Amino acid sequence: MDSSPDSPVAQSAQATPDKAYLPGQPKSLEGIAIRSFCLGIALALSVVAMTLTLVYTSSPLWRIPFFFGALSTFHFLEFWTTSKYNTPVANIGSFLLTANWPAYAIAHMAASLECLFTKLVFPNRSWAPLHSGHIISLLGFIMVFVGQFVRSAAMIQAGQSFNHTVQHRKKDSHNLVTTGLYSLMRHPAYFGFFYWGIGTQMVLGNPFCFVAYSIVLWQFFSSRVRHEEVLLIRFFGDDYIDYKKRVGTLIPFVGH
Repeated sequence: MDSSPDSPVAQSAQATPDKAYLPGQPKSLEGIAIRSFCLGIALALSVVAMTLTLVYTSSPLWRIPFFFGALSTFHFLEFWTTSKYNTPVANIGSFLLTANWPAYAIAHMAASLECLFTKLVFPNRSWAPLHSGHIISLLGFIMVFVGQFVRSAAMIQAGQSFNHTVQHRKKDSHNLVTTGLYSLMRHPAYFGFFYWGIGTQMVLGNPFCFVAYSIVLWQFFSSRVRHEEVLLIRFFGDDYIDYKKRVGTLIPFVGH
């Protein structure tokens, strides 16, 4: 069979591409390219801004570009891990840029504004107890990097058994994963995002958003895990019940 780019078969495929990949569609290649490009630019600008601020000033405002850099990395990796390890479901929504809109965007805007306001109006004010600001910032860094690593690694390990939306019907490709990260904690992707989100607020030095993020994220994952595990027990029966008894979520009071 002639499989060259100029063959009739190849020309026919090029002339009638899958509609889902056309502009404005869920898997639009144009949309994916634009979002990837913008996230790359945002990450590059964040790194440059943070570096220049640290090198040439004593301002604590380097925290804001760090936050945007962490956000850019998170959203890119959400799409990359999905497209590589769960290719059939990958689409523009896999970036999670508009997930829980507009509450998600409002939360990040509030965090940025709180950091900007407190650092400009009270540049020498430490909100951390017992002058522990540097320790809290360092712990926040660790939580951001560990949280991102655990979430991405969990998505990679689960492959087609992981989905950004709760599945109400078991697919043939959906397996119960209990090894690796999943042997240490249930829902490691949720663990990763929970501590990633809290860690960003510790780096920003935001006392109010730290409390708000902690409450909102805890409520979200508590409700989601409760709902999802009803379905997982339906899918996997006693196997999931035994797994649930052996392994916790490592998110306080979630999934007990």
